[in-house]
Amino acid sequence: MQITEKPRQNWAGLANISFGFFGIQIGFALQNANMSRVFQSLGSSLDDLPALWVAAPLTGLLVQPIIGHLSDKTWLGRLGRRRPYFVLGAVMAALSLFLMPLSPVLMMAAVLLWTLDASLNVSMEPFRAFVGDMLRKDQHTAGYAVQTAFIGAGAVAGSLFPYLLEHWGVSNEAPAGMIPDTVRYSFWAGGAALFAAVMWTVVTTKEYSPEEMASFGEASAEAATAADNLAGRTSAAPFAWIMAGVAAMLATYELGLEKEVYLLAGLLMGYGLISHVAIRLARAGRSAGMLTAIVGDFSGMPEIMKRLALVQFFSWSALFIMWINTTPIVAKDFFGASDPASAAYQQAGNWVGVLFSVYNGVAAVAALTLLPFLSRRFGKARTHIFGLLCGAAGYASFFVIKDPTWLILSEIGVGIAWASILAMPYAILASSLPQAKLGIYMGLFNVFVVVPQLLVATVMGSIMKRYFPGEPIWTMAFAAATLVLAALAMTRVKVPGE
Repeated sequence: MQITEKPRQNWAGLANISFGFFGIQIGFALQNANMSRVFQSLGSSLDDLPALWVAAPLTGLLVQPIIGHLSDKTWLGRLGRRRPYFVLGAVMAALSLFLMPLSPVLMMAAVLLWTLDASLNVSMEPFRAFVGDMLRKDQHTAGYAVQTAFIGAGAVAGSLFPYLLEHWGVSNEAPAGMIPDTVRYSFWAGGAALFAAVMWTVVTTKEYSPEEMASFGEASAEAATAADNLAGRTSAAPFAWIMAGVAAMLATYELGLEKEVYLLAGLLMGYGLISHVAIRLARAGRSAGMLTAIVGDFSGMPEIMKRLALVQFFSWSALFIMWINTTPIVAKDFFGASDPASAAYQQAGNWVGVLFSVYNGVAAVAALTLLPFLSRRFGKARTHIFGLLCGAAGYASFFVIKDPTWLILSEIGVGIAWASILAMPYAILASSLPQAKLGIYMGLFNVFVVVPQLLVATVMGSIMKRYFPGEPIWTMAFAAATLVLAALAMTRVKVPGE
């Protein structure tokens, strides 16, 4: 078969490919900026917030590799490969956003957070692979930059909803145990926007068929099979995972750590068990199943992906610390409010929405201007190091700024880091991974987005309760330190051609 080159996409094509991410990020922004506020309004204490947030990363950990694996192997004719998952996730997420502010009790809100995050992940994961499917390698950086710009723009819109509604006269206060109208209407508008944006991408794009992908020379370009990756493995690695889980469980019991750490221990032991099962299936020649494929591809990740995974681990640890704790920090340390039912606390919640919109707006601009310039001049790796250090400086500045208005300066640094985290690792990977496994590898790469969130949600509560009770601002010190570690880990990533 004669090998041809993928058509080059113009700016309109690049925009259509990623416009659905604008809506998905509205959903994530509403979740990130308001769920701690919703939980506390429904009666949650500050110490319980990490446990309630565990549901979100846990669903991502389970959903993304599965959806990545399935979407690699899906072809539904005119509906395509990735787009069926866009539609399914959008419908489920829109329903979750509609029901969330109607939650009468804390448990219902927690369940809906789990459903919302699962739905957003069903749509989001294939979007990462979609860019690689639709674009030539020399357009990958531009494609992920446009995607990042839409992520930033969607996050600005989602973060500003409650703030704008208050200024338009919608009530921002509610009795104890109730959710303010500003949050309620924001979730409903966000659900409609999410669905409309995703459907725009579905309607305006046409995926390449398996035959067309073969003509591009990409359909059969695979790395080692899952069976190859597992066949030579012994039981030592699964046993090590199981023992790490047992050690975490014993440490939780002996040291009196927060009970959420038991979940982390269970996950470690669970992965050890499924790894053992996958190895046995591969040795028996039964390697066609999803379990063997996912575990085998995880074991056989390319070297550059392994090194970037460590960078992602530290980067997303810092981000999750910020999303959980910014509202309590701003309320307590900058507005003098600890009571979620007080007007000052709700005012602080709206100001956090503004701050989040600032860092996302900065990210949208930086993705299209600053990062491409730096990448051409200094390379993707050094650009990412610079971005991560900007974020570390932004988090550290919370300790020297006293006026909440000046926190906007902090968010500029965070915004540059956010743009780089969303664009640079994926641009590096998309040109290095086998096309036929792009979905599963992108899903597995996002495990290193999810695992640090689980670690923060389970361990950070124990650290804060033991050493910094009632002082959530110290979580920003942890966030700054982990971004510095991410920058150091990035120095080990060697990008081909740089």
